Amino acid sequence: MCRHLAYVGPATTLKSLLVEGPHALYEQSWRPLMQRHGTVNADGFGFGWYPPAVRGGSPEAPARYRRAVPIWADANLPDLARTVRSGAVLAAVRSATEGTTQDESAAAPFQEGRWLFSHNGAVADWGRVPVALTSEELLGVQARSDSALLWAMVLRRLRRGEQGADALAAVVGEVAAARPTARLNLLLTDGVSVAATTWGDTLWYRSGEGSVTVASEPGVSPDVLRAPRTGASQAATGEAGPWRQVPDRCVLLASTAGGIRITPLSAARPTEESGTQ
Repeated sequence: MCRHLAYVGPATTLKSLLVEGPHALYEQSWRPLMQRHGTVNADGFGFGWYPPAVRGGSPEAPARYRRAVPIWADANLPDLARTVRSGAVLAAVRSATEGTTQDESAAAPFQEGRWLFSHNGAVADWGRVPVALTSEELLGVQARSDSALLWAMVLRRLRRGEQGADALAAVVGEVAAARPTARLNLLLTDGVSVAATTWGDTLWYRSGEGSVTVASEPGVSPDVLRAPRTGASQAATGEAGPWRQVPDRCVLLASTAGGIRITPLSAARPTEESGTQ
């Protein structure tokens, strides 16, 4: 498994998103509290960010930084995290699936054009999953891993013009049909919106003050996370507002302009939350 996070909103530093605060992604690399499979995320990490728009134009294509070492072992991280600012970020810490590439090519985020992608989960016998990829697309898979194969499947649909949330939902359906035990929490951003699926592990979101954050675990005190929660709409309160849990087997679409939309992957009609929380 892995832990991952996506953010869109006002420009902020990587340090504030990934390192600072209670139970940030940095801490989740060695102390995940909600991870259902695996105990530590020490097989690499990465983050992608979008440079600021030039004179009010669209943001540029994202930049990436990926390593095959634990995030806490990278001496470059403190300087990068305190100086890089962005209004859109996707980051992940990795726990590798057995039989996958161990170098940084397999560390999320994967990228093409404006898209950044991450996978939290695992697919058994992933090398034999039936896929509708051409030989050229298979040769272009960016690493030998289940996550990279999923990215190739999603990317094929994005290139055909499918919306991000629709592409994720379709790929989850394809893979789950062939591998019912697969865990398929997928995360995708174009720098403006965030799409994500829940299929076998946790996902939370927080929105407010012109920003949206989607993450495997909420960045709140471990004592808050351990406190019992009841009801269909579970929440964990942090300093910047409440985190809300996404039910399993759903697809989420989030943006600062359109609010949060959560759709059960088995249902045709979405449930919507307009505006911010």
